[in-house]
Amino acid sequence: MAADNPLSHVLPHPLVEVPADYGILTPRGVVTVLSDQIAMLILAGVLLVLFVPVLVRKRAGSDPIGRLVPTGGANFFETICEYLRREVARPVLGVHTDRFVPYVWSAFFFVLTVNLLGLLPLHPISALLGTHLGGAATGNIWVTATLALLTLGMMVINGLRFGGVDYIKHFCPGPLWLAPLLVPVEIIGLGAKTFALAVRLFANMIAGHILLGVLLGLIFAAGQSLGPAGGYGIGAVVVLGSVAITLLEVFVAFLQAFIFTFLTALFIGMSVNVHHEHAEGAEAHH
Repeated sequence: MAADNPLSHVLPHPLVEVPADYGILTPRGVVTVLSDQIAMLILAGVLLVLFVPVLVRKRAGSDPIGRLVPTGGANFFETICEYLRREVARPVLGVHTDRFVPYVWSAFFFVLTVNLLGLLPLHPISALLGTHLGGAATGNIWVTATLALLTLGMMVINGLRFGGVDYIKHFCPGPLWLAPLLVPVEIIGLGAKTFALAVRLFANMIAGHILLGVLLGLIFAAGQSLGPAGGYGIGAVVVLGSVAITLLEVFVAFLQAFIFTFLTALFIGMSVNVHHEHAEGAEAHH
């Protein structure tokens, strides 16, 4: 399959489909209930629910002091959580930090886990089972768009919840007679933030997988055109390059999870703290 289409591992592969007719929404007359990418999303959620609570409870001892000292995996999680709270969430969320930091933590670890699962070389197992396993779920625009829409919901709902009228007023930051111009621009800006969240994560995650697919496809192409000797020669170079790119992708998996989390915290902070901005602007005016 890789020889025919080296990009097959970045495309969704349906595992369970049911007949359905919803017009243009179902051009093939079926709805995908389970695909390899959906399975990876479920796996990521299950791994986080099963293992994170166990790991974060690891302590150095059972005495009063030891129960406060993390050890093993708890050190890893507490270090990351504290960094995200102090350096990412608090500067933009302010007094609302503790209210929204669980969502920030959840977004980071979920995106990171999905990113890393997409790097697992499950294709040999897929061939043995006669199906397709694995896949980069964050390399699917529908997945990243769903994550971005969740953040959009957090922005709008909590902006109205904490800002109230001030949140509505911020859509027209100038004179009222400019509202027909400013309000559409602000609404477009809200959509642009959501679009940036979705496309940035999708594009960066799929780019590395496409590059790996193309490099691996060179091995099969060289084997067909240059024979076994040429295939092995090209293969050696490609494998070394693939290892380097895979290591880079591990770094990108962490980086993109951090960027998505940072932008999520920033956008939520801009929504829930909008009344403070209006208050500061009024003070400056007076």
